[in-house]
Amino acid sequence: MNYYIQLKKSNCKNCYKCIRNCPVKSIRFADHQAHIVKEQCILCGQCFIACPQNAKQIRNDVGFVKELIATGKPVIASLAPSFVANYEGSDIGSMREALLSLGFTDVEETALGATIVKQKYDAMIRDRQSSVIISSCCHTVNTLIQKYYPEALPYLANVLSPMQAHCASIKERYPQAYTVFLGPCISKKDEADQYPGIVDCVLTFEELSDWMKAEGVSLITSPEKDELQEGRARLFPIPGGIIRSMLPQLEGHHYFAVDGIENCMRVLTNIVSGDLSHCFIEMSACSGSCVGGPAMEKEHRMPITDYLRVNNYAKEKDFELPASTNTQLEKHFSYLGARSQMPGSSAITEILHKMGKSSPEQELNCGSCGYNTCRDKAIAVYQGKADLTMCLPFLKEKAENFSDNIIFNMPNGVIVLNEDLEVQQINRAAKQILGITHKNDILGQPVIRILNPASYLQVMTAGRNVHDKLTYLEDYQKYVEETIIYDRTYHIIISIMKDVTLEEKSRLKKEKINQQTVEIADKVIEKQMRVVQEIASLLGETTAETKIALTNLKESLKNE
Repeated sequence: MNYYIQLKKSNCKNCYKCIRNCPVKSIRFADHQAHIVKEQCILCGQCFIACPQNAKQIRNDVGFVKELIATGKPVIASLAPSFVANYEGSDIGSMREALLSLGFTDVEETALGATIVKQKYDAMIRDRQSSVIISSCCHTVNTLIQKYYPEALPYLANVLSPMQAHCASIKERYPQAYTVFLGPCISKKDEADQYPGIVDCVLTFEELSDWMKAEGVSLITSPEKDELQEGRARLFPIPGGIIRSMLPQLEGHHYFAVDGIENCMRVLTNIVSGDLSHCFIEMSACSGSCVGGPAMEKEHRMPITDYLRVNNYAKEKDFELPASTNTQLEKHFSYLGARSQMPGSSAITEILHKMGKSSPEQELNCGSCGYNTCRDKAIAVYQGKADLTMCLPFLKEKAENFSDNIIFNMPNGVIVLNEDLEVQQINRAAKQILGITHKNDILGQPVIRILNPASYLQVMTAGRNVHDKLTYLEDYQKYVEETIIYDRTYHIIISIMKDVTLEEKSRLKKEKINQQTVEIADKVIEKQMRVVQEIASLLGETTAETKIALTNLKESLKNE
């Protein structure tokens, strides 16, 4: 099957936001695309939430559920208790009616499985099975421990998640039934695949909502309120909800609720270091616990409102559990080994040098590449998860240096102005044309100090560029061919000047010589005409021919 989080290649825009938000940096960037490293991913869904271009999508399994329904066997939905936060005004009655319309045989609340699990937690604490017990409801937390904190595995409660406990109960009561979990979590898809035979398929709330919309199924809120006093385990999807649903706290034992993957990682570091004892720790990877899950519909991400909906829907008493044969609740967690080879200090230094970081002062640690520090980025380059071009300050500096070198060494003069006609940049050739010794003497100053601004104002006002306009700079006694370009996008005016003083002076000199020649020819013609008139009687018919010949000579000289 395809991976649970998939990439729309055409949408990835090199923003590195997914890397920046990935807590374990399990994203490889290559060929201008982000790729999830499956072996290192913990399926927290942060890349899916953070992506501004919607380049990430969750694998859609609605088609598979339709196939299960088409078999004719019972298909029973296990509905996560966070549904009341995602579907405003809903209750189990309205959800059941909607899901039956889609073809499900029946719908039960996953909170039934949560009741089973929390009872197991109570027993473990009172039997003092471990000095530290970490809840195992969140598959992302479990995977985090399995891949990155194997030393904490002995503290992870070896108990099925509420989803698994509930679906196992359904299969005990209805051996022929298929089970489908509906919830706000991406990692539950992986949990179902990792432990086959319990949960046949997982759909997120987003998948369910799209399916309902496609089928024209809408929720009809029942005016009758749920008057049952059962449903305490409905608290599971909010911070501290597991602990609140359990028995009163055991004296001498501490109970903590931790939500948010970064906080979970810090606590796991404490546990591995031996800093904690005699405590039960409720861990959820999502900030705000399950109601902050990555597959909650985006328009329903309202932490306080979501918390209150779940809190108000929960009841004081536990569910009365259905009759069950002996449900096997034990679950084993093994080390999955996601460690990558680490480079030595010399390899890191070499990569840093290639990134333009030849000294500690040049390590900006700006995080624009998605990594917290330049050294973390260098390690990722060594591991093949990143490339040098992801360092934006380095690329910016490189591009600016490249641009500056081209402009500085151009044979033509270049002046860059802002829309206030202030000089922003001037190259060496322009300084020579204008007799400027130091560029700092003019940078940031009005261009009127060195040039007539009329042409620049005209180009900016009319919006029409000027190309190769011959201009005489009287103050500098120079002729230039000037191209003026107005860039509206970057709000700058660029003047490119080619010094044509020598060529123009040569042309004017030649014109002067030709003019002098024409004047001499005029005098010769005039003199000849007088002579012709005096000897007209002698030469007669040759007079006209002489005039024509001399006139042609004059015109020829003018055209040169």
